Amino acid sequence: MPLVQVSLRRGKSAAYHQAIFDGVYRAMRETFNVPEDDRFMTITEHDASTFSVSPTYFGIARSEDAVILQLTVNNTRTREQKQALYRRIVELLHESPGIRTEDVFISLVEVLPENWSFGHGIAQYVADKG
Repeated sequence: MPLVQVSLRRGKSAAYHQAIFDGVYRAMRETFNVPEDDRFMTITEHDASTFSVSPTYFGIARSEDAVILQLTVNNTRTREQKQALYRRIVELLHESPGIRTEDVFISLVEVLPENWSFGHGIAQYVADKG
C-alpha cells in the first residue's frame, strides 16, 4: 500500500498530472506487486519560492521541471525491487509526460504494516481476522 506524494513546480496541466499518477502506479504494480485498485496519490504544486531542488547534487543536472516523489511503503521489499521501482518510474515518466530522467527524485519511506489505517480507524494489515 504505497502512499505517493508528488511535489513539482506550479503550472503543469491535468493531463501531465494524470500521466505522473499513471506512470508511478504502473511502475508500482510491475515491480512492487501492488494490488489492483491500491492507488493513493497526491500532487502538490509549488511556486518557485516554495520549491528548491539542487541543480547539481551528485553531478546530476536538474532543471526547473524536477519532480520529487515520496513513497511511503511497507518495509517488505528487497533492495532489488526498490532499484527496479526507481528505474521503472523514471522510464515511464520519461515516456509520458516526458520528464527528463535527471529530473526525477525518488524517496522511499518504509514503515511497519501496523502503521496503516485504510478507514474505520482499523489497522487492516494487522487487524484480528477472526
